Amino acid sequence: MTETSAVPSPQSPKVFTPEEIANLKIRVEAVLDKIRPAIQMDGGDADLIDLTPEGVVVVQLTGHCETCSLSPMTMKLGVERMIFQEIPEITRVESM
Repeated sequence: MTETSAVPSPQSPKVFTPEEIANLKIRVEAVLDKIRPAIQMDGGDADLIDLTPEGVVVVQLTGHCETCSLSPMTMKLGVERMIFQEIPEITRVESM
């Protein structure tokens, strides 16, 4: 896994309950659904792999994104930015 970004937290990190994780996964999937059409136009896709109790989202870019030299930019400026913007509880987004 490659870490793409971290948001510094001045306090000790919150640990999410299984119910909170399930709700956050639904919200992350909704964000990915907004991004997917643009990614799929280029033959790629984005899949939610995991969301940890510490609020770390693990996303995998698939299809043409796997070999595209611009995939780190897609992750940073597209996926990561939108997740942080819409779900501030997320502490980090990692690419798998």
